[in-house]
Amino acid sequence: MKLKHNINPVLLQFINFIILVYSFVTYIPWYIFSGSRQAIAKAKQVKAKPVNNKPGGAYRSVNSLHCLASVLYPGCDTLDKVFKYAKTKFKDKKLLGTREILKEEDEIQPSGKVFKKVILGKYTWLSYEDVYIKAVNFGNGLAVLGQQPKTNIAIFCETRAEWMIAAQACFMCNYQLVTLYATLGGPAIVHGLNETEVTTIITSKELMQTKLKEIVSQVPLLRHIITVDGKPTTWSEFPKGVIVHTMASVQAMGAKADTGNKQQARPVPSDIAVIMYTSGSTGVPKGVMISHCNIIAGITGMAERIPNLGEKDIYIGYLPLAHVLELSAELVCLSHGCRIGYSSPQTLADQSSKIKKGSKGDVTTLKPTLMAAVPEIMDRIYKNVMNKVNEMTTFQRNLFILAYNYKMEQISKGYTTPLCDSLIFRKVRMLLGGKIRILLCGGAPLSAATQRFMNICFCCPVGQGYGLTESAGAGTITEVWDYTTGRVGAPLVCCEIKLMNWEEGGYYNTDKPYPRGEVLIGGQNVTVGYYKNDVRTKKDFSVDENGQRWLHTGDIGEFHQDGCLKIIDRKKDLVKLQAGEYVSLGKVEAALKNLPLVDNICVYASSFHSYVIGFVVPNQKELAELARKKGFKGTWEEICNSPEMEKEVLKVLAEAAMAANLEKFEIPVKIRLSPDPWTPETGLVTDAFKLKRKELTAYYQMDIDRMYG
Repeated sequence: MKLKHNINPVLLQFINFIILVYSFVTYIPWYIFSGSRQAIAKAKQVKAKPVNNKPGGAYRSVNSLHCLASVLYPGCDTLDKVFKYAKTKFKDKKLLGTREILKEEDEIQPSGKVFKKVILGKYTWLSYEDVYIKAVNFGNGLAVLGQQPKTNIAIFCETRAEWMIAAQACFMCNYQLVTLYATLGGPAIVHGLNETEVTTIITSKELMQTKLKEIVSQVPLLRHIITVDGKPTTWSEFPKGVIVHTMASVQAMGAKADTGNKQQARPVPSDIAVIMYTSGSTGVPKGVMISHCNIIAGITGMAERIPNLGEKDIYIGYLPLAHVLELSAELVCLSHGCRIGYSSPQTLADQSSKIKKGSKGDVTTLKPTLMAAVPEIMDRIYKNVMNKVNEMTTFQRNLFILAYNYKMEQISKGYTTPLCDSLIFRKVRMLLGGKIRILLCGGAPLSAATQRFMNICFCCPVGQGYGLTESAGAGTITEVWDYTTGRVGAPLVCCEIKLMNWEEGGYYNTDKPYPRGEVLIGGQNVTVGYYKNDVRTKKDFSVDENGQRWLHTGDIGEFHQDGCLKIIDRKKDLVKLQAGEYVSLGKVEAALKNLPLVDNICVYASSFHSYVIGFVVPNQKELAELARKKGFKGTWEEICNSPEMEKEVLKVLAEAAMAANLEKFEIPVKIRLSPDPWTPETGLVTDAFKLKRKELTAYYQMDIDRMYG
């Protein structure tokens, strides 16, 4: 994974000699004063062990071999108790931060399109006490509107402080919070709202106008819409019987409500806290019922993997709070005294789409120490930085590559490189504010190349996590001193993991050198099941003879000798070709996705045919340059629709596939170049940017017929 340079061999020998002398001179002070020695020792330690010697025995973290962890703090077994504990401990400390909008303006692009640009001010903060009072008042106000304990209430809103305040209100009053992605399409929203029979929905003015307006007549039980950001504009077509409130007015009702003589129904650990609708990567979104004890067990396990977590930390929240990764990460921070500053993908960095040129993005202003990301975002950062490296002068590029390769070698041994960090990688690190100490990646597999790049250029550990909505987001997270790539770490202290034989795919828990099989997660974090879907619940969950609940993930993993898990396949991604060979679609995509020419790729295979095909979203700059070199002229759509350019891109894919040691039958033989990107708004990828294979297949059906014709 080293970068290639074009330095004169004699000069390179001299540079290597200088590096050798530098390493020798600095080694003794580093050895004496650095804490990295302990990190190296910890990296080599066994991190998880099987609880017995039987094949298929469950692996547990060495820190929870005899008893799985289930609570953060003694006696805090429900989410309302956790927040009350945190409020008492961190009362006047800052908790939730939002940037004020100083100016909004329309910017006309050369294409004629109009983009909204904003200039944002400083973060304004609510303390733990402020948030607690607002949540109590909102919960009481919902009761005034008729909300009863153990009944469903929906939140369909962007990630923001009001989302967390509303959630805490629901946890306190034992309302079951139904979460829906803000980017879901109309039919999926209608399905979630009607299936859960909600009468109240919490949303924003923008989503009410752009999404709810079109479908509200299809939700017959809806009675109240609460907007979190002020009074909405008049809406004449509103169905009769539906009342629109602002969050502030509901809180005012709650503040005036007489709750002195009323006994509040507090939740118990087994009560449902959240009904979280998945992003629907395999069809209609499913509502996962997550109890208070499921979430608390999950965040207990996650918090244990983040060393020195506390009041000095600042977390930037920009992923959808309707995603279990973001909700869990924010609850971990809330329970440990960290600040949470809110952002969005459109305002995250100085170069983000809504930030006016010359003004600051959210990371620059907030300077977070903790951040969660999905692989799609990390892949974009990786490609953007590497494109800028390629545009450097020869001297600058070779200097960067030498530093990159040197640091890669050093961190693989467990050593630090303070000089490289301050001189070479400081500018790259500033892209995320310059203070990040831990990056957590989840939601989908992260390529080894991107993970190593983030380690090197952002000068911090990249913790790769593995978990599902059905396991309350918890499963594994790599330890901060583990700099290996491609693995997802050892089981968290809240759960255990075992591998079950999958004969069809040829994976067995007796395989050598590493046991392999379908990943099963067990523990208190394993959720109750799917809302109103007993058939699917019985299929995906099981209970063993000891009463332990297990989630059958459908992912294929292998355990390494130190107890760390590696995800190597997925049952649903395995397709048998006409000649009998098995193709792992995810494996092929992972091998090709990091090419500069590829922004996104979906590989397709059919059991009725003998070869693989693919749909590719090309990088516009790279493909345009390739077309120029080949003498092809035309618009962007004409380039993408050109059979000649398809063949040229296929050559690049084939070379990368061979370099990644893919089998000949795994390499795509034909492709379709897509001129339009795949975003959650198109319905072709989820909010975590995972491919929706069913939707992509339907969207490209004519192309599939052509390529297999």
